[in-house]
Amino acid sequence: MSFPQTRLRRLRVTPAVRALVRETDVHSARLLQPLFVRHGRRLRRPIASMPGQFQLSVDELLKEATALREVGVPGVLLFGIPDRKDDRASGAYDPKGIVPTAVRALKRELPDLLVICDVCLCEYTSHGHCGVVRRGNIANDPTLKLLARAAVVYADAGADFVAPSDMMDGRVGAIRAALDRAGFHQTGILSYAAKFASAFYGPFREAAENAPRFGDRRAYQMDAANRREALREVALDVEEGADIVMVKPALAYLDVIHAVRERFDVPVAAYNVSGEYAMVKAAATQSWLDEKTVALEILTAIHRAGADIIFTYWAREATGWLRTEPRPRPPDKS
Repeated sequence: MSFPQTRLRRLRVTPAVRALVRETDVHSARLLQPLFVRHGRRLRRPIASMPGQFQLSVDELLKEATALREVGVPGVLLFGIPDRKDDRASGAYDPKGIVPTAVRALKRELPDLLVICDVCLCEYTSHGHCGVVRRGNIANDPTLKLLARAAVVYADAGADFVAPSDMMDGRVGAIRAALDRAGFHQTGILSYAAKFASAFYGPFREAAENAPRFGDRRAYQMDAANRREALREVALDVEEGADIVMVKPALAYLDVIHAVRERFDVPVAAYNVSGEYAMVKAAATQSWLDEKTVALEILTAIHRAGADIIFTYWAREATGWLRTEPRPRPPDKS
């Protein structure tokens, strides 16, 4: 039927009606918070380009994670910032390094918190690249050995998932083999399967202190124009043993998220990255946008595109905002 018999506005009349027929509903259980941890005590260093985000010492990390857990955020993604860097990224796989130290503390205090560790070398190398440098190039195969060492160290500390973000060829298979050899058969791999070379990472490089000292990362991160290649990357990671695959960034790559969701029967994650967060924060500061409304619209779009899991710097705030959104009343079981 058509107008006037069909009036779709009947389904938009009130907040309760809109909530009743809403097709895509973001839940806090699907939102995970990235956190940055470094050595020290009572350290809560603001990240200028990411208002509301901080570099945290382990004691402050515990406070932040406790607050996240209390509001319903199920887990965190850890990025480590070492005191010293070298060309072999030795801090990435040091059992006493900042990330395994943080994981042990989190699991001791919050055993039910889901802890995911980013696996990459860029925060730990003196040159800022994600792999070993040989004659000015990023050497793929020597890098795999170091990534696998780091993954085993994080698993030994208690990580639930390791999340390789380096975009070296074959790293998921190398990490899976190393984890299995070490007896960590239950440790999952959440692969940054389709990670694009993106200008949206700018604020993150301040947060993680990992800007490359020469060149850029376009020789290993994906070209922003390529969707079909993203599907090839995902297929390879699934074949090598990835349990969850991720698309990064999210907002400018909704078509890629959708294509991955349609093609692969595995959980799909997306990373609502620092630049996507920072530009909304900046506009909200000028009162050009309403932060809550825009953030929830972005998260809904990412979920609608097909992401089962969303990494977002709004995880804590969004959980509170979602509690105030109208929801259909559950049926009376009496």
